[in-house]
Amino acid sequence: MADVAGFPYFEVQFNKAGAVHEEAEVAELLDFLDRKEATDLFVLSHGWNNQMDEARELYRKLLESIAVQLSANPTLASRKFAVLGLFWPSKKFADKSLIAGGAASGESLADSVLKNQLDRLKGGFDNPRADIALEQAKGLLDRLDSSAQARRQYVELIRSLVPKTEGQPDVDDAGGFFTEDGDDLINRLSRPVPRAVSAGGADEGGAMAASDEGGAAGLIDSLGGIKDGALNLLNYATYYQMKERAGLVGRDGLNPLLGRLRSRFPALKLHLVGHSFGGRLVTAAAAGKETDPSQPFADTMTLLQAAFSHNGFAQHFDADRDGFFRSVVTNGKVAGPILITCTENDQAVGKLYPLASMFAGQDAAGIGGPASRFGGIGCNGAQHTPEATVAKLLDVSGRYEGPNALRAGKLHNLDADEFIKDHSDVCGRQVAHAVLAAVALT
Repeated sequence: MADVAGFPYFEVQFNKAGAVHEEAEVAELLDFLDRKEATDLFVLSHGWNNQMDEARELYRKLLESIAVQLSANPTLASRKFAVLGLFWPSKKFADKSLIAGGAASGESLADSVLKNQLDRLKGGFDNPRADIALEQAKGLLDRLDSSAQARRQYVELIRSLVPKTEGQPDVDDAGGFFTEDGDDLINRLSRPVPRAVSAGGADEGGAMAASDEGGAAGLIDSLGGIKDGALNLLNYATYYQMKERAGLVGRDGLNPLLGRLRSRFPALKLHLVGHSFGGRLVTAAAAGKETDPSQPFADTMTLLQAAFSHNGFAQHFDADRDGFFRSVVTNGKVAGPILITCTENDQAVGKLYPLASMFAGQDAAGIGGPASRFGGIGCNGAQHTPEATVAKLLDVSGRYEGPNALRAGKLHNLDADEFIKDHSDVCGRQVAHAVLAAVALT
């Protein structure tokens, strides 16, 4: 057992299929819980990530903030907290770190960026032939500008990397990714990506700007022309694969593991906290399978700049269609509050959904904003969700009461513009204060 920020700390790794990588890690956690040394367990999930050390650093910073706020919260003084840190195979988008060394001699900067990203993504896709397809795509880069056939071949190779969603489609799936003529698609994606539009309709710009702030899922500045389209396509394929994997690990990996804990330790309180695609992972874990009983699965859930659709919890948002995770609400899967941090400062989540809009051929009006079909929950909060309220992420002296009151079974869109400045700025004391305010209600 390790100690992080004064908390007993355990780790469990999952593989691409959602299976526990090493059962001994689970056994160590169970042995600890058998000794009744914890009343509450924080379950933390990272999002886009290249190395376990990056995830550990995220967990350490967040837990340090929680520890400080916990010491100032007498209502939780009698509770004993432990932490489960999750690890799952994920990959980042292309970001500015890929171009730090410049292009190779005789090679354009655009080709250098694309080649680096194609190499870096090897091993990141589930398709057993994905690495071969990535290598073949590299061989087409010098002909993309001049050959429609090369563009079509490149698109087919990138499409082959990811599976089509089975069963109920997700609300942020864009069919054009799989169906449109490759030359038409890559030319359309070569146009400037539209900027998000705020709730008031004004072009805010910030949420759409290219950035690598925080080191998680940033997008590089424009490569120009066809190479922009090639990179946008590759980044969307990366997003699509990580979206699918986060859901699979949550549903088939974390859900059964936490189900074991629920059965063996019925009094243990579970607090799910997910960042970026980790937000999707913990939400999928809470939702479980359609055949699971309608009963509480977790005590609280906090989604920190989550990377999934703002319609994920929605009711009848599209021709009587519900959001993919609507059952979390209707089946009461979270007994206490669900917190959702959201801000227009999140450039990474903000970039995804205009891309989806471009695949779907959506009109530019409102793209990425709350009224758009394609918008991120980390930017806009939960939309078309009757159970969702709008509140503020408060400073540590603030109290979650009145218009900011937290309530069991409700979703709380916490406007974090003041305190969260980019996609990975989720470890501050204000976040910890909100998490513990929710915990105190359970």
